[in-house]
Amino acid sequence: MKEAFRKQNFRENSLAMIDQMNSIIREYLRQGLRLTARQLYYQFVSRDLVKNNARSYKNLTALLSDARYAGLVDWNAIEDRGRVAWTPSQWDDVAGLVESACASFRLKRWSGQANYVELWVEKQALAGVLEPMADEFTATLMVNKGYSSSSAMYEASKRFERQGLARNCVLLYLGDHDPSGEDMVRDIGDRLREFGAEVEVEKIALTMDQIREYEPPPNPAKTTDSRYDAYALEHGTESWEVDALPPDVLQALIRARFEELIDVPMMDAIKAKEDVLRDRLRDAAAEIDEEVE
Repeated sequence: MKEAFRKQNFRENSLAMIDQMNSIIREYLRQGLRLTARQLYYQFVSRDLVKNNARSYKNLTALLSDARYAGLVDWNAIEDRGRVAWTPSQWDDVAGLVESACASFRLKRWSGQANYVELWVEKQALAGVLEPMADEFTATLMVNKGYSSSSAMYEASKRFERQGLARNCVLLYLGDHDPSGEDMVRDIGDRLREFGAEVEVEKIALTMDQIREYEPPPNPAKTTDSRYDAYALEHGTESWEVDALPPDVLQALIRARFEELIDVPMMDAIKAKEDVLRDRLRDAAAEIDEEVE
């Protein structure tokens, strides 16, 4: 929703940029996605609309904020995933409660599968893009926020151990292509094995093949990173952020790999059983509400 709270006077070039913002936002909304301010910035960079530097990022996000306050950009189109409110659940009746339960009700969809797969991402800003994929395949989604904590890695190792008793465990990872981003793949595997979990760690984005294909905007690799020398020797002095890939590209990469790793008809059969049980729950809730009335 566009709501105005401040009066703003924009220059002609700023109005043109705001029009471009709204065009990009519409592209995301058509895919059922909301943008973070950083994702919007990278869309501007990837389309050669702004230069890729700290000043451009500061100017663009400031203009975005002004445009939202002026009622020119939809408030609901941009999200801050680091600050999310929590409200206790409430319902008007039993049917409402049951409908909420039906939305989250699932049988054990990974039963009988040869592989167990989790989806991990380096950045919280991409969680909104990955959540639909995790939901589609009933996969655990882990947001690392850089190098993960010891507690999170220990808990993950136990989760993989439980699931890996009768199947192969695979961790699909998405992260930046920079000195630390590349090293995180090694770090995750080493630390999970240290805790006793046997897991295949596979980086499905961002890779050099994808960089060559999609040409995301480069950044100078951080020379202060302790892993810079080894990275520069193998990849050069440039780095790339996974955020720069369009969300539909990321989702297509994830979906394709999941479909290679799981038995889709087997999982679909479990989903069909869920539909039958949901209908029975709804019928029971309707009877209870009729009795109360």
